Amino acid sequence: MELSVTQENLSRALSTVGRVASGKTQLPILSNILLQTDGSQLLVAATNLEIASTLHVGAKIISPGSITVPARLVSEFVSSLPKATVTLKVENDHLLVSSGKFTSRINGVSAEEFPELPTINEDEAIRYTLNPGDFKQALNQTIITASNDATRPILTGIYWHSYEGALYLAGTDGYRLSERRLVETDSEVAAIVPASTLQEVLRSMHDDISEVEVLFDESQVRFRAEGIEITSRLIDGNFPDYRQLIPATSEVSAKIDRSEFMRIVKVSGLFARESGGSVTVTVDEDAGSLALHSIASELGENTSEASADIRSSGQVTLNSRYLAEALNVIEGSMVEFRFSGKISPCVMSELGENPNYIHIIMPLKS
Repeated sequence: MELSVTQENLSRALSTVGRVASGKTQLPILSNILLQTDGSQLLVAATNLEIASTLHVGAKIISPGSITVPARLVSEFVSSLPKATVTLKVENDHLLVSSGKFTSRINGVSAEEFPELPTINEDEAIRYTLNPGDFKQALNQTIITASNDATRPILTGIYWHSYEGALYLAGTDGYRLSERRLVETDSEVAAIVPASTLQEVLRSMHDDISEVEVLFDESQVRFRAEGIEITSRLIDGNFPDYRQLIPATSEVSAKIDRSEFMRIVKVSGLFARESGGSVTVTVDEDAGSLALHSIASELGENTSEASADIRSSGQVTLNSRYLAEALNVIEGSMVEFRFSGKISPCVMSELGENPNYIHIIMPLKS
């Protein structure tokens, strides 16, 4: 193999794909990146057997071929080169990299030892074409509620599913729940995508992409945008029937400015660190306010309040971090916060008749 490619394009591809390469593995080949000519382009690929990332780079191909090289070394070396043309040449199992006054010989491994990259029958796959802004927002809004508990693998993923003519994403860790309506659809899908995969997708998608394609088959999902492809296994199992946990109506409701709500949550959270993040939320219809109270036994206590449009009065104890994370991903300047007592789920959403995003937080035992 011999080819030339620009340093900027090669460096971006190596850094994007290289994150998937696993340094902690019993299979050393998984810590390598595959470099392989593909027509008039260079294919850059890595896999950890759960997820595979590939990116095609425009290149001047002199002779075809392939090799695998250590991901970290080649990524860091190429990123340190000046912005100029980089020449790659394979001799036996060595990759010669040269650019200007820089020349290196990197020990590689034959591409024949690299795991076969996953394939999807695109003609039979369920396909969605999504706006990148909505796509990224939906991932950020739901990933935060996915579980980290490996003993409950189903909850470590985000549930992509069709319901009443729309595509929804949902995640829960048992303490909180998020649901985002993404697009209208005629397709039927029910798939649990690992949250770790979606985090990698978010890191790989740069700002100037025009659209994102998502393809599902029975056991895999593929995300594609501007030459980047990330393919992952789906989590096997049935996601909980979470909709029964979402209260259709609530006794107590507060409509409040989101930035003001975020401010009092942040202040109260400073005093809630010693009590596991516990804050008491008091909604007072007579005072027209929503107040947060927190206690730090050795440091003091705090009460912060903000004006709100209130219906009825009540009190509930919540985790301040969960409140802050929810407010951080809800869109819009006004938020509706509602609940029906000290032990019922609290519902948060953008103010409006039919919000795209709903966030539920379970109360703490006060």
